[in-house]
Amino acid sequence: MKAGLNGLRILVVEDEYLVASLIQDFLEMAGCVVLGPIARLAEAVHAAHSDSCDAAVLDVNLGGSLVFPVAEILSHRRIPFAFVTGYATGALPDEHHARPTIRKPFRKEELLALISDLVNSAV
Repeated sequence: MKAGLNGLRILVVEDEYLVASLIQDFLEMAGCVVLGPIARLAEAVHAAHSDSCDAAVLDVNLGGSLVFPVAEILSHRRIPFAFVTGYATGALPDEHHARPTIRKPFRKEELLALISDLVNSAV
């Protein structure tokens, strides 16, 4: 178990079933509480507005819908988040270009380090 991650509530927005399951498994093995995974933009927007979470990981493309409305809500709520994507960081809009991003495929250690960095930089 990764120190410092136990009990963290992490919102996972990912529409690819296998990737979502992998993220969920990695986070739960580290002691996190996973909210989701959520595969649809409307549900993700609702969760971003209403759920209490410590951080979030967002797939950029949810079945053809871009996740940026969710990112905006999380930004306004000051909830740290990162993008998990197969796209290059240059594909992100200017306002999100500097956001932490992890490229698919990724390793468990990369994801857990990303979450740790997100929550520690937000403190």
